[in-house]
Amino acid sequence: MEYLGGKMNGLVYNVTVSISKEIEGKWVSWMKETHIPEVLETGCFYEFKFMRLSEGNQGPDPTYAIQYFCSDPSDLERYRLNYAEELQTKHKDLFEGQFAAFRTVLEIIS
Repeated sequence: MEYLGGKMNGLVYNVTVSISKEIEGKWVSWMKETHIPEVLETGCFYEFKFMRLSEGNQGPDPTYAIQYFCSDPSDLERYRLNYAEELQTKHKDLFEGQFAAFRTVLEIIS
């Protein structure tokens, strides 16, 4: 995949989640101990970053971003086709009504 005449260096699958402050600790623990390891076990991503929004357009509840790095668009496609639905359903079943999430894909330029 080319970008403005230069080679793209991979993709970041970014998941942004606003979580109810009443369950924030439980959610953070579950993300670190269960969910993120399960995503990495798919073999589709080689690295992740787990961050909390500290400034900006934050509402009353804390907002987090989880970034998963992959080398090739086919890795992200494989994740979406084979794993995303099941892993997102687990999250929804545990925390339904207590979060809002959206996903974006970023190209790594350098």
